[in-house]
Amino acid sequence: MPIPISYSFRNLWTRRMTTVLTASGMGMVVFVFAATLMLADGLQKTLVETGSPENVVVIRRAAQSEVQSGVERIQASIVESRPEVAIGADGRPLLAKELVVLINLLKRGTGKPANVVIRGIGEASLAIRPQVKLVMGRMPRPGSSEIITGQGIAKRFEGTGIGEHLRFAMRDWTVVGVFDAGSTGFSSEIWGDADQLMQSFRRPVYSSVTFRLKAISLFDSFKAAVEEDPRMTVEAKRETKYYLDQSEAMAKFLRILGMALTVIFSLGAVIGAMITMYAAVANRIVEIGTLRALGFQRRSILLAFVMESLFLGLIGGLAGVFAASFLQLLTISTMNWQSFAELAFSFTLSLDVVVKSILFSLFMGLAGGLLPAFRAARMNIVEALRAN
Repeated sequence: MPIPISYSFRNLWTRRMTTVLTASGMGMVVFVFAATLMLADGLQKTLVETGSPENVVVIRRAAQSEVQSGVERIQASIVESRPEVAIGADGRPLLAKELVVLINLLKRGTGKPANVVIRGIGEASLAIRPQVKLVMGRMPRPGSSEIITGQGIAKRFEGTGIGEHLRFAMRDWTVVGVFDAGSTGFSSEIWGDADQLMQSFRRPVYSSVTFRLKAISLFDSFKAAVEEDPRMTVEAKRETKYYLDQSEAMAKFLRILGMALTVIFSLGAVIGAMITMYAAVANRIVEIGTLRALGFQRRSILLAFVMESLFLGLIGGLAGVFAASFLQLLTISTMNWQSFAELAFSFTLSLDVVVKSILFSLFMGLAGGLLPAFRAARMNIVEALRAN
């Protein structure tokens, strides 16, 4: 005969203070666990959303990022002439030959230096990236020393607001506009005319060529054609895959670090739950003996105490996830290890993070309550009834 689930609820309610303290300890561990997953997911979401499945990025073969890449002008022209490249309403290819370099800027308020991406753009750069919108000022004039900055950069770095000036590559540059790229990596970049930037940085080659496909299904044929062409030393990637690769190393590090911290903290939470359940068993010896005398089997006693422990874990898990959900209001910045540039992103709470966090909290509850539950189930009826 099974013991009603309400029995476990009532026992937790009876020991409200102990329940709250134990669940709070578990909730703190779940908070760290969820925050780590949210941080890694936020980083990947920011970079993956930067790309579009319709776009293709062409970079030098074996280059890990645009910063390390170099595409010769003749190679860029070959890509531009490919039939897979979409044509815009103006009759021109939806293709941008771009330069990507790093410069060092000082952060507002702290004065600390950090690397920032400078992207030299072409006429089609905005057309192939509809998520980028100019929100203040105007676009830089071709052939001029004018730049526009992402909102994430304009807020965090000195000299990057509209009307302000920056000096790099032995020239003075004027910020004439600010663009919004949503929660993408472009918000952490500065854009200017590609030809002017190439002259200033003395770069004779492009960093990448990005274009819109006429049809998504044409990617494989394009990739095979350019990578097998003996004139080419490049590789083609879907833009989404390219930016996913950019986040891989950093996201993996965050997850490993978070798991290590979580394991350490979870040991304390499991021990706390175990102590709580052992104390519950010790205080209810006569009650356990009475249940056995009424005909409840050992299995029912075991399941009742395991259920209590799982409820503790569930309460802690829900509390931890609730607290972690407020982290979505924060935006943080760190260096992307692939590009070595500053990248701003937010914590992201997904259904996957919630499920993993709740399962982790239930595991802690089970681990903390299993041994005390076995002890309660193995009690002798007569000895339990005689206990005071």
